[in-house]
Amino acid sequence: MNWWRSAAIYQVYLRSFADGNGDGIGDLAGLRAKLPHIAGLGADAIWLNPWYPSPLADGGYDVADYRDVEPVFGTLVEAEKLIDEAHALGIRIIIDIVPNHCSDQHPWFTRGLRDRFHFRDDDGGDAPPNDWKSRFGGSAWSRLTDGSWYLHLYAAEQPDLNWENPVVRREFEDILRFWLDRGVDGFRIDVADGLVKDFSRPDAEQPYSDQDGVHEIYRQWRRIADEYDGERIFVGEMWLPDPVRFARYLRPDELHSAFNFDFLCCPWDATEFRKVIDATLAAHEPVGAPPTWVLSNHDVTRHVTRYGRDDTSFSFADRQHAAPTDRATGTRRARAAILLTAGLPGGVYVYQGEELGLWEVEDLPDELREDPVWHRSGFTDRGRDGCRVPLPWGDDGPSWLPRPPEWERCSVAAQSGDPESMLSLYQQVFRHRRDISGDLTWVDSAPNVLAFQRDDGFTCVLNLSDGPISLPGKPFLTSTPLVDEQLPTDSAAWIRV
Repeated sequence: MNWWRSAAIYQVYLRSFADGNGDGIGDLAGLRAKLPHIAGLGADAIWLNPWYPSPLADGGYDVADYRDVEPVFGTLVEAEKLIDEAHALGIRIIIDIVPNHCSDQHPWFTRGLRDRFHFRDDDGGDAPPNDWKSRFGGSAWSRLTDGSWYLHLYAAEQPDLNWENPVVRREFEDILRFWLDRGVDGFRIDVADGLVKDFSRPDAEQPYSDQDGVHEIYRQWRRIADEYDGERIFVGEMWLPDPVRFARYLRPDELHSAFNFDFLCCPWDATEFRKVIDATLAAHEPVGAPPTWVLSNHDVTRHVTRYGRDDTSFSFADRQHAAPTDRATGTRRARAAILLTAGLPGGVYVYQGEELGLWEVEDLPDELREDPVWHRSGFTDRGRDGCRVPLPWGDDGPSWLPRPPEWERCSVAAQSGDPESMLSLYQQVFRHRRDISGDLTWVDSAPNVLAFQRDDGFTCVLNLSDGPISLPGKPFLTSTPLVDEQLPTDSAAWIRV
């Protein structure tokens, strides 16, 4: 079977993963030193957020050079060594590619090559060319000193590229080959739905998302990837409301997989989980693509925090920064959630730190916040810095964002060798997960209990009811200990029949 159909992929936000030179910023040296940690989790691949040269106006998603490495992180030679060292451990490397926009410090923009962006000439008025809004807040248009306007669906430092220009298309095809030639195993495509725009339509109609013309771009990209040995893959980032249109990106000649954000946003509710799982499997089945399950990433509130709130769902419209959270409940549910997630058919992504049970850091000093969402929202949306605080390893020096003192007991050193720790649970989950296969079949269960089987005799039970429940067999792994041979509330079990 194709490796990517059931892969466990570990997400590394490089700046906050591991610091190899003591300057407080994560880097390639730190990642290379910590590869055994990722291998010990049982990960099949690593996905790295952008490592390119960047002014870091948006955490590296404002790329100034797509064929090099940000000097703060290391060098291109070190990146090539990382790829080789990861491969030696049986770990593939997936890197981010950012095709919707680049940095305003990219040579194309600084040299004034306007046909490669979306520029509109000064019409003598003060109003922007249309009503499109930035996803970070405010207008999607900014004005240069000559009066002309340029489009940026994100920060003003991130001008959108013009994919109607064949030069742009050829450039990214060459960028793909540049990294494929160096051995990367795939690409996570940022804003995969956004490359093609329809300027005849208003903002309310989402004219910059999911336009039909984007699919030919990915068909050409797929042809390039298929030229290389070793099953090089694409995973798309698309926040789309229509599962049928979402699945169009996963046709056999386009992307291999895409993030399942409906699952990530789902509240802690048995009925809602089942709806999302059923809809996901139904949408993927006609195109023969594997679903991809994810609980957290670098853009969203960590799920230990989300699951401890009264409202356990996630929405960008309201991150609930001020909402109270019961961390013990959130942690208990997070332990159960990884058994649910890893037991489902398809691939699974783990965001760095979730294997340590880390929570969202919501009390960062405002003067240290760097996320453009914080600034463009008029300091009302505290943004994403809280899920990007550097990991605790146990021998930590300075860090670019301060770690909570309580994280010391969550460090890798503190949890290593503790059979009851979150780290131990993740290691067990991904060790056993390799033996699970087959399609999903729901099993009749009590109200607010989810139970499903896979073809190989594996059963997963998730108890979201108010009390303990009996199990259909003796479990080989549980998220919390059984009480009087029953599974407590907010717990999950894996059983082999």
